[in-house]
Amino acid sequence: MITAIVLLHVEVDAIPETAQAVADIERVSEVYSVTGDWELVALVRVRRHEDIAEVVTGRVAKVAGVTGTHTMVAFQAFSSSDLERLWGIGFDADEGL
Repeated sequence: MITAIVLLHVEVDAIPETAQAVADIERVSEVYSVTGDWELVALVRVRRHEDIAEVVTGRVAKVAGVTGTHTMVAFQAFSSSDLERLWGIGFDADEGL
């Protein structure tokens, strides 16, 4: 499985609707609203590199509210336990959210 991380510039007043529309696209596994230079991040999972273009330029980039994209292809995935340890840095489960 190939994972592409897609950074999305989105019209600010359309972030929730745009995020949902992107999330509804087949082969988009997750969409996050984020801080920083981009408004949304989408994870796209496909079987062939050629499918990335179909999903990103053929579908995601055409969603109303999307004004630009930047796509990165992941080289290596780490186990979920590694990711939990990485993302859990500084988080004390006893403190709650």
